[in-house]
Amino acid sequence: MHCPYCSVSDCRVVDSRLVAEGAVTWRRRECEGCKRRFTTYERLEYSLPSVVKKNGQRETFNRDKLLRSLQIACNKRPVSVNALDEIAARVERSLGESGDREVSSQAIGLAVMEALKRTDEVAYVRFASVYKSFRDIDAFMLEMSQLVRDRSKG
Repeated sequence: MHCPYCSVSDCRVVDSRLVAEGAVTWRRRECEGCKRRFTTYERLEYSLPSVVKKNGQRETFNRDKLLRSLQIACNKRPVSVNALDEIAARVERSLGESGDREVSSQAIGLAVMEALKRTDEVAYVRFASVYKSFRDIDAFMLEMSQLVRDRSKG
């Protein structure tokens, strides 16, 4: 591991922990050259499928893009950064474990909406309004009434 400050390749691990339900290893390192400390994260890299968008275009799965959309949906909501990271990790893990070569963006959107529905209903509605591209207030109200019915069932 090269030091991000002085580029010396001799760094030692000072502390190490499992985070994100054991899916990530957090390591605190110290450079033997400049003695500065820095943090690294080790994550299992899945062979992720290509994402097929609505227009048929294909692109590689981008965890950061997913996290940004989650952050926008949860803006000013009582949802922790860790909760958002866990949702993204679950979706990414699910895609990696599926073994599929391609997955539709709609399938990813549905998985995210299900996770948000359990986490924060307002964030769910925000995400759904963009994902489902509501054409008018009636479509939006139909989604809201479905959410209310689901809440009363469970």
